[in-house]
Order: sequence, then C-alpha cells, then structure tokens
Amino acid sequence: MEGFATEFQKVWATGILGTNLGHILLAFAVFVIFLFARRIFFRFLSGTLKTLASRTQTDLDDQLINSLERPLEFAFVVVGLFLAGQIVNLSPALDAMLRQIVRSLIAFTLFWALFRALDPLSSLFDRAIDLFGSANMHETIKGFFLKVTKFVVVCLGVAAIFQEWGFNVAAVLGSLGLVGMAVALGAQDFIKNMFAGLTIFLDQVFEKGNWIKTPDVEGTVEDIGFRATKVRQFDKALVTLPNSKLANEALINYSRMTYRRIYWKIGVEYRSTHDQIRNIVQAISTYIYECGDFETDPEQVKTFIFLDSFGDSSIDIMLYCFTKTVVWGEWLEAKERLAYQIKEIVEGQGASFAFPSSSIYVESWPLGQPEAFPLQTLDKPKS
Repeated sequence: MEGFATEFQKVWATGILGTNLGHILLAFAVFVIFLFARRIFFRFLSGTLKTLASRTQTDLDDQLINSLERPLEFAFVVVGLFLAGQIVNLSPALDAMLRQIVRSLIAFTLFWALFRALDPLSSLFDRAIDLFGSANMHETIKGFFLKVTKFVVVCLGVAAIFQEWGFNVAAVLGSLGLVGMAVALGAQDFIKNMFAGLTIFLDQVFEKGNWIKTPDVEGTVEDIGFRATKVRQFDKALVTLPNSKLANEALINYSRMTYRRIYWKIGVEYRSTHDQIRNIVQAISTYIYECGDFETDPEQVKTFIFLDSFGDSSIDIMLYCFTKTVVWGEWLEAKERLAYQIKEIVEGQGASFAFPSSSIYVESWPLGQPEAFPLQTLDKPKS
C-alpha cells in the first residue's frame, strides 16, 4: 500500500506535461468559476450601468452598454484563462504559447468591442454630415462610411492578432505589392465601381428612396453599396446595377422634381363657336390660378392655356401647368379634379369634345344621280 501511495504521489506531481495535477485541477476550477461568475457579476454591473444611463437625456450611453455586453462577458473568459495559466507551472514553451493566446484574445476582445460600438457611435457623425442634404442622403452617407470604418477595424484587428504570432505585417504587406498589382488588374471592375459609388455619394446623384430611371431600369433605390446599387422596380422585381453603369449613363431622378407637370391637348369640335372656345380657355385659366393645386408663380414655372392649333379632327387647346405636389398619388388626384372641371366647363359652354373622324364631300356623281333604293315591306310567311 505504501508503494501505491508513492506511485500516486509521483503521478500527481508529474501530472500532464510535467505539470502538477493539483495545479491543473485548480486552474480548471478557477476557469470554471470565472465562466459562472461572469454572468452574475456582469448582470450586476450591467444593471448598475443601465440604471445610471437611464437617468441621462441621451440614448447613446444606453446603446453603448447594450453593444458592449457580449465583449465584456468574453473579457471575463480571457481573464479566467490568464489566471488559470498563472496557477499552472507550464514549461517555457507552453507558457509562451499561452501568453500569445491570451494576448490574441485580448486584441480580439478590444477590436470586437470597437466594432460593436461603431453603430451607436455613428450618431456622433450626424452633425458632421448634415451638409449632405436630406435625411435619406444623410443615412446613406452615414451607412457608407460606417461600412468602411467597420472594414478598417476588422483589418486592424486581424493585423494585431497576426502581429502577436510573430508575423511581420509590414513586411507581408510590402511583399504583396506585386501580388496587389496583379489583383488590381483583375479587379478593375470592382475598383471602378467603388470609385463610381464615391462619385454618386459626393455628387448626390441620387439617394436611398429616390425614384430614378435609366435606359435599362426604372424604380426606387433600396440600397447603395460599394460595388452596386439595388433598385426595386414598380413590378417589385429587384435589379442590381453596377455603380459605374449608373455614374456614366443618363439618369433621371424624378424625386428631385420641384413641381410636377401636366401637359394636355384638349380637342373641341370644329362646330364650336368663337365665344365658346374663348370662354372655355378663360374658365380653365381661372380654375388653374385659383384652385390652389397648381404653382402659378412665373418666377418658378411657366403656365400656358391657349388655343394652340387646328388639328385634323379638332380645334386644340394647349394646357401646360405644374402641380405643387410631386407625390404621384397627390398628383393623380389633382389631375383628376382638373379633368372633371374641364369636362364641366366644356359641357357648360354647350360645346363637345372632338374625336377622330373623317368627312367625305362629293361634288358630283360620275354616272349621274343614283336610283333610290326601294323600301319594301316583307309579308310574314303564312303558317
């Protein structure tokens, strides 16, 4: 029995990789304690911080606390791993490796926390980008730069972790010069689209939510990305267009209209009298200038209601005006009210709308007057 105890003490002292088994179990216990304690401690810490944040007038601190919860919880795991490593008497090689792992996890936690904090911190850029105009463009610009910043943070985090494992990041980046040139040649379209996207942002060609039309597509802009822009057509199909294509071709932005035009030709019959036509033109003009649906300031728009031309089947009155609203539904309502009013005006003057027709005038019959077709009454058949 004494020999067994001696052997057990040797195994206990040798443990694993020359480390005392008791130290290993103690280190494991410390790590497990930190795993369980992180929830208890963090709930207390998070509750205290949220209580303090709720007393402030801004939501930024509340959003920051919510975004940093997961990285702070993971920080407890890193601390537990570090303390467990201090308890175990590892060999120099294993101890150096454990320290590299801990430092890598610390770098990962820091950059993870920074990455998650970018969303709430992006509200600090609001005042800096107010010069870009409307709220939609404001959100588009902020979203674009937020994506760029997140990409930079991820790259820096990866570089920091690689640095901990002995990689010379500067030398690696320098050696990638020729490779980068080859990649750049192969990624010309991507680079071209990225710079085209920057041009769209800086020139404010369009923004999220705008109604645009190109030679290939018409619809509402849903998203502007690094490489492409997504447009939702009116049939609800989603079209993805490269930014370079949008930046280099003719593009109509209907959402930038200041007013919306109505251009009609109103045809009345040729038998309409001079006074009828004059009264119709005057009544339509009075309605346009007094109803309130239309912009009539000559400094802003041009408004024309005139007898315009003598068509093939009608005397044409030109109506050229602009509604104050540019919203499609409201524009249709204003146009409908105008159509009803014009119909009422024309009918009120005793005139009628013309429709395409042709009149044939025969001066003489080439073979004399035709005989009248006799009308006969057919008797009913006898039963």
